[in-house]
Amino acid sequence: MSGRIVRSLFIGFTLFALLAVSALGQPSPKATSAASGGLTVEDLVKMSKAGLSDGIIVQQIRKNGRAFDLTPDQLIQLKTASVSDRVISVMLDPSQPDAPPPAAAGTAASQAAVDPSLPTEVGVYAKRQGVWTEVLPEVVNWKTGGVFKSIASAGIVKGDVNGHIEGGNSRNSLTTPLEFLIVAPEGTAITEYQLLRLHQSQSKDSREFRTVTGGIMHVSSGATRDLVPFEGKKLVARVYSVLLPSNLGAGEYGFLPPGAVGSTNGAGSTGKLYSFRIIE
Repeated sequence: MSGRIVRSLFIGFTLFALLAVSALGQPSPKATSAASGGLTVEDLVKMSKAGLSDGIIVQQIRKNGRAFDLTPDQLIQLKTASVSDRVISVMLDPSQPDAPPPAAAGTAASQAAVDPSLPTEVGVYAKRQGVWTEVLPEVVNWKTGGVFKSIASAGIVKGDVNGHIEGGNSRNSLTTPLEFLIVAPEGTAITEYQLLRLHQSQSKDSREFRTVTGGIMHVSSGATRDLVPFEGKKLVARVYSVLLPSNLGAGEYGFLPPGAVGSTNGAGSTGKLYSFRIIE
């Protein structure tokens, strides 16, 4: 074998050996996807599929202290494996602070703002010495009045009606300032309640008032004479705060709930009224 051939073989073998050594010194594609400590994309996918929480996975990522240099294919791999956006975001930048989890609508935020002592049963409540006290309702006897009256197809009396309550005074005596809490039935707005001024009958053994029911447009002129305007502030669902002015004056009043007249016989129907008496 000639010296030229031997030299060629020696040079070729040397180049092959150098290339092999260089290849052994290069990290694998799997390793290039990892931060320090050997944590790889495949490791995170396995942890996620095993059901580990985001918090634990994030702790493992931050232990490495270095960001992942994720390729588009690796990002797709992570999302396909249902790895959360939070985990992927920390993989790209482990130094970023965690964003607070979004609060569930109408739960934690509303619960923190609501007084747990608020009543929850449907009714009307008055504040006495800082405590909510139930306003006991009274029975109202109805009869239709005015020049326009009719019966709705659903059996609700439509028109102006006269309410009659036995007894000269309400059992609920209050002093100003007046603060009420109304817990309405589901689907009922505070604007469906009426605040009414009551008048003693000539015999002074009962109270009377006149109002409108049924949502009609044409009523007799005196049908709204006893209505007292008021505003309610919604605290939470179905619960409203009502502050009444101190200049209402002493006398008998009451909150009339919606649907108080529901008989097809207006002259013989009954309902209820949350009555109270303002004393000097």
